[in-house]
Amino acid sequence: MAGLVGEVFGGRLPVRIRAWDGSEAGPVDAPVVVLRSRTALRRLLWDPNELGLARAYVAGEIDVEGDLAEGLSRVWSLVRERPPALPTVRDQVRWARTAVRLGIVGRRPAAPPEEAVLSGEKHSTDRDSDAISYHYDQSNDVYQALLDEHMAYSCAYFREDPATDPGAADGSYTVTDAQRDKLELVCRKLGLEPGMRLLDVGCGWGSMILYAAQHHGVHATGVTISAQQRDHIEKVVAERGLADRVTVRLQDYRDVPLPAEGPYDAISSIEMSEHVGQEQYPVYADTLHRLVRPGGRVLVQAMSHPSAPGGGAFIERYVAPDMHMRPTWQTAEMLARPGLELRDVESIREHYDWTVRAWAQRLEDRWDDVTAIIGEAGARIWRLYLAGGGLTFAENRMGVDQLLFVKPRPDGRSDMPATRRRW
Repeated sequence: MAGLVGEVFGGRLPVRIRAWDGSEAGPVDAPVVVLRSRTALRRLLWDPNELGLARAYVAGEIDVEGDLAEGLSRVWSLVRERPPALPTVRDQVRWARTAVRLGIVGRRPAAPPEEAVLSGEKHSTDRDSDAISYHYDQSNDVYQALLDEHMAYSCAYFREDPATDPGAADGSYTVTDAQRDKLELVCRKLGLEPGMRLLDVGCGWGSMILYAAQHHGVHATGVTISAQQRDHIEKVVAERGLADRVTVRLQDYRDVPLPAEGPYDAISSIEMSEHVGQEQYPVYADTLHRLVRPGGRVLVQAMSHPSAPGGGAFIERYVAPDMHMRPTWQTAEMLARPGLELRDVESIREHYDWTVRAWAQRLEDRWDDVTAIIGEAGARIWRLYLAGGGLTFAENRMGVDQLLFVKPRPDGRSDMPATRRRW
């Protein structure tokens, strides 16, 4: 088995392997991949790719001793150095003989029951609701265990690299502070002032609308298609006495009406547009343009990917079904098409790696609590998702940006400050 794996990776094993009989091979200083049963290899025989590995890990047939992210990074670095070549007929025959000797030939194993199965037309309102519900309606308790006090499930904004920030080392500056700094940055970029009306499209658990109402005195409206998120926000609004300033609606972005008072003064949409889909993105852009007043600003925080719109087989089956990303310049172009003017772009790619590390540490610290809520397989999905997700940003295979637009007035005035100093 080690010989075959080493052959694929150019003669080197990126990790140590331990088989179900206790035999081991590979570098002693590397994370150990534990193959608990032949079923793991049978999955890879049928799906020799990311999906086969993910299914085996979720099912508990493969485990990792040591740092999971380090193990994934070692594999990725060797793939970049020597992309696996297509096997020859001779290779396939030899591998088949090895598979027979190992006793792994057999019927395709069933996918773990946690895998998402959606039906209906892609990015129809019903299917979008099912896709969002699959990931976001697991349980508010899970997200409260993993996220910060703001319940912000998006990239934070760190004032320094946590590796060099003394505040991170002594615990005085945490992901909670970084999420607060992100929310404050968005409020400043949008130019929020007391009495203004803010719409947050895809409001999550309400971090943006709650913060903007409390700290900038705005009247904030959030829309989400997750019932769990709506219920959480309504509970917090009641606890904080914000009913006169914060409204949340269970509503698809395509159904948001123009308020009787006229268009909103500002709109935010933080890592929601990835769920819109390529075909519906013009509708999303038109909606933002229609709902903001002339002179009003729109901020979209969006993830980007240069080549794989869905983020990979694991993400599509176990995390965010029907997710769609694109290069940042394409997102900016599509958002500008209805008449919004792009005024600022800020890449915060490294910040997502730092954010995900904090979530991953919280997962390990609260492992027993999380598994009690969503089971061992559910917790393993989160562990693999966070380990792999952090790497995609750290290694520049995905990005995330804040794109700030304005809807110019008919005479061309933008009402924008002359420089960035205000934020």
